[in-house]
Amino acid sequence: MILSNRGIQKALDERRLIIRPEPEPRLPSVARPDCPYNTTSVDLRLGTKLAEPARGPFTFDLRRGGIAKFLGDNSEAFDIDPRRGFTLDPQQFVLGQTLEYIELPIPARDDVPALAGRIEGRSSFARCGLLVHFTAPTVHAGFSGQLTLEMTNLGPNPVLLFAEQPICQLIVEVVESLPFEKPGQFQGQVTPQGTR
Repeated sequence: MILSNRGIQKALDERRLIIRPEPEPRLPSVARPDCPYNTTSVDLRLGTKLAEPARGPFTFDLRRGGIAKFLGDNSEAFDIDPRRGFTLDPQQFVLGQTLEYIELPIPARDDVPALAGRIEGRSSFARCGLLVHFTAPTVHAGFSGQLTLEMTNLGPNPVLLFAEQPICQLIVEVVESLPFEKPGQFQGQVTPQGTR
């Protein structure tokens, strides 16, 4: 079951979902029409750092694991220029992360359902050729940290990216039965590459 905007806000109030800083305003108004809560999702913003994996004399051997460390050692991290932004050229690939920290705690009781999430791009950006997150949208129950965004420009023209711009949306779902804890390799990540 996917939570509505009211359900997302209720989960925030009950601390079953933690988003810091919390997206606001909760309701659109004449003074603040830019409400981040859509009917079944909440917008998240782009953080201040990007990382570009190096073009190297290496090949990713995905059987070996340790991707976060490998990317940390073989990518260039940099801050997005606050005035000029960052120009993502056609066919260029960068890693970013959400400005917001997300936590989906596993409840201690069976009668309180756990939550999981999915991050998806925004359709208006996709129509310009910007893929914001692909192939691995799942945010597992028990996750805590900033979400990494795998961004590439499939369009014919450069795309400007700015820190703090709404970049993706979080869809929150109810988990049917209580899961056991199984922290993944990106638990607690603080960099776009996934390192702690």
